[in-house]
Amino acid sequence: MSPPAPSKISPCRILLIRHGQPHIALSPRTSHAGFSGYIDDYEKAGLAPGSLPPEELRDLLKELRTVFTSGRPRSQQSAQALAPHAELIADPLFVEAPLAAPRIPLLNMNVPKWAVVSRLLWHAGYHPQIENPRQARARAARACDLLVVRAAETGNAALVAHGYFNWMIGRELKKRGFVRSGSHRARYWNTVIYESKT
Repeated sequence: MSPPAPSKISPCRILLIRHGQPHIALSPRTSHAGFSGYIDDYEKAGLAPGSLPPEELRDLLKELRTVFTSGRPRSQQSAQALAPHAELIADPLFVEAPLAAPRIPLLNMNVPKWAVVSRLLWHAGYHPQIENPRQARARAARACDLLVVRAAETGNAALVAHGYFNWMIGRELKKRGFVRSGSHRARYWNTVIYESKT
């Protein structure tokens, strides 16, 4: 069952927050095989000890009783740092849209460049044994359903998850009439707010 359209619910707000810096080297140079291993290590990494959330972001969440998270260590620990008072609801529905390391021999690049190449190829059809873009969009719509229902019930909902999938959820929220404040950027603790005005 689809959630009510924003025009039929009370004004509400949804916060999409990217996790803090993970406890892993961020831009080592590597081959495609090394990047494949890096993807696995990144998924297992928790929050870097020195990565603290901005105080103004903590203030935004201080009234919330629950916060959604993907359950990945970097996401869950970031949510705990942001809202230690809140109940965390971990759901794999919110995990990052996956990447696969493209087999490009003899090429060494730093990890951020591999990630860009991999994401472009993912959209172009390279998604061996992982979720494809169509499936990820459908999952983003289900994630949006859950957040909209919670926000309609309580006035606010917050998700601490992952940069690219947050952007996918944001696209779905805009389709449903929510108004965006802020921009989706590839930086830690990046926060974008979506509001229903009516």
